[in-house]
Amino acid sequence: MDDVTEITQLVLKERQARDRGWWDRMRAAYADDSAIRLSWFRGGGAEFVAESRKMAERGDLAVHRLSPPVVHQHGDRAIVELPAVIELRTIVDDVEADLASAGRLHYRVARRDGRWLITALDPVYERDRLTPAHPGVTLPVGPADVASYRPPYRFLCYVFSRRGYTVGDDLYGDDRPAEVARFHEAAFAWLAGGHIG
Repeated sequence: MDDVTEITQLVLKERQARDRGWWDRMRAAYADDSAIRLSWFRGGGAEFVAESRKMAERGDLAVHRLSPPVVHQHGDRAIVELPAVIELRTIVDDVEADLASAGRLHYRVARRDGRWLITALDPVYERDRLTPAHPGVTLPVGPADVASYRPPYRFLCYVFSRRGYTVGDDLYGDDRPAEVARFHEAAFAWLAGGHIG
């Protein structure tokens, strides 16, 4: 298998394992020193897997609708952009609702002892929506309810905060293009051999 195919399969299988509850397979995708930074989580890969498992056991079962990834490889390093829509069915004030959060998952991947492993994962959030699962049902959420959250992931924040998760407001999002540009610049510098930070 060529490197680009192997890297592509690594990130796709990591997401598949997350969605299917294959926790050992998900854990095997991460380097021991990996750094994960998502809406509801900051930490290492092993801890991320453990917390994802707890989330699933609570009934917060998300699935990821994935688009084709783009891989940039340089030697033993690669960066991957994987467009995704995170979908979660939930209950909001006794109304069954669907949350859909669109973004781009950015992986840093490195070859360690002959194996490609994920060393970092950061999303860039684009937009989201919250809709009733049943036609004709009114969802009691208006602009004032989400006004304190950033536009790219406001409904995700609203739902997750009500479910007991803490969501930061310092994540990468298309509402802050200068930050996203610096993030990309740092990623390509790392790819060329710079520091992982």
